[in-house]
Amino acid sequence: MRRLLLLGVTAFCLCVLVAADTQSDRQGDKSFPEEDGVLQLKKGNFNRALKKYKQLLVHFYAPLSGDGHRVSEAFNGAAAELQGSKVKFAVVDMAKEKDLVKELNAAGLPAIRLYISGDKNNPVLCPIPRNSASIVTWMKRRAGSATDLIADLSQSEDSDELQVVGIFKDLNSEYVQVFYDAAIDLPDVKFVVTQNDEVISKYDLAHDVVMLLKKSELIQAYKMMSQTSKEELIIFITVYQMDPVTEYSGQTATQILTSPVLSHAILFVNKSSDFQEIYSAFKSTAESFRLKILFVMVNVDEPRNGRLMEYFRVRDFEAPLIRLVNLTDHLTYHLPSDTLDGATIKKFCQSYLDGKAKPKMQSEPIPEGWDKQPVKELVGTTLEKVAFNPDKTVFVLFYLPYSKKSQALFPLWEELAEAYKEQEDVVIARMDPSANDINLSMQEPYPSLCFFPALHAERMVVYTGKRKLKSLVKFIDKEMKKAKKDRVKEDEERKKYIEAAKAEDAKKANKTKDEL
Repeated sequence: MRRLLLLGVTAFCLCVLVAADTQSDRQGDKSFPEEDGVLQLKKGNFNRALKKYKQLLVHFYAPLSGDGHRVSEAFNGAAAELQGSKVKFAVVDMAKEKDLVKELNAAGLPAIRLYISGDKNNPVLCPIPRNSASIVTWMKRRAGSATDLIADLSQSEDSDELQVVGIFKDLNSEYVQVFYDAAIDLPDVKFVVTQNDEVISKYDLAHDVVMLLKKSELIQAYKMMSQTSKEELIIFITVYQMDPVTEYSGQTATQILTSPVLSHAILFVNKSSDFQEIYSAFKSTAESFRLKILFVMVNVDEPRNGRLMEYFRVRDFEAPLIRLVNLTDHLTYHLPSDTLDGATIKKFCQSYLDGKAKPKMQSEPIPEGWDKQPVKELVGTTLEKVAFNPDKTVFVLFYLPYSKKSQALFPLWEELAEAYKEQEDVVIARMDPSANDINLSMQEPYPSLCFFPALHAERMVVYTGKRKLKSLVKFIDKEMKKAKKDRVKEDEERKKYIEAAKAEDAKKANKTKDEL
């Protein structure tokens, strides 16, 4: 009887435990809310999701990001296509889950990460997708092998789409693995493996060569070597996938910014009558520096390029000009020439690669004795302090040291400084805007003559008259007389303001005294 009782108690306990586990599973399901088969993860359930799913593909998204919206559409499309596969799709809202994002070191641009076997610290980063097919291809290539890429080239040889064709004799060679690893990282590019001797004969190539093919035309070929790395092959493919010169636009921005070539030569130009000549010189130079420098063209007449121009502090009237930027240290270099021919551009690019070019800074160092000479030499850090001194009349020549038009004005500027050397309240100065950033609303091409009257208000007058000493002196005297009248009004307004402020303070003090 006692044994029967014990068996009954044991059975009851087992039922309770099973019921508890079942309840726990139900609660666990509720802790993973889904939308269209995609998990909505938070800090509280992220670790549990890692343990539950062997392959967890997580999109860290920013709701208000333009690129993020495009990536989200691609991610959701891939989730629908791969629903029921071994990969579980999930999302994390970066705006709401800041602590989780920080813990996972996922801050920055929206990204897609693949977590494998619960390893939280070593996720695999998914390449930025163009569309859902990019993600699907990436996942399939990760799960496949090089043999999946074997295809009859004759069926797609005439395609408008760029094809990366690997010609290999032995499919078990280390070259094939490097080739396939590159294919995984470039899911938007079509990769093909062939062992067809007819292809080798047609394009006059050998085995263990990677060729880029488009419309049956050989774009470029790359001989695989024992030391060839995946990264080197990717650089080769991505560089020759693009034109020698890529025009910056919303469609090409991601391709430019994600290029493995981190030195960019940027031509800022308006498509005027001399555009073709400059562009041809730029393009011919680009051919010589492929794999080393990426060449980009920016149309300054395109309003949507305004933010890029603002970043580089380039004004439309300064075009054409060339800047070289290193995306590793974000240093910018300015081509110091009015002449943008092939030889000049090539020399500039080579001097950059040789480490001889000088970077463009926000401000040059303040020259020793800069204010001791008749013409004061201003730099970025001294411009506003000198120009907007309310007790000084300042006339500044903004010049380009390599410009013949600028150089022609130097003697005139020295004469002007000599004419006013006895007037301590008049400053004749000059500044090189190609070497210093200017936070002024400049509207005229260089050389530009800008007058700053002795006022508390920060006013700038651009001189557009004859560039003769007599005309300049006449202009200065006229503007000084005008500024003197304006200064009287300005001082009266300031006096009224100060008196009103004092009266208000006295009123508050009396009110406080009465309250006490």
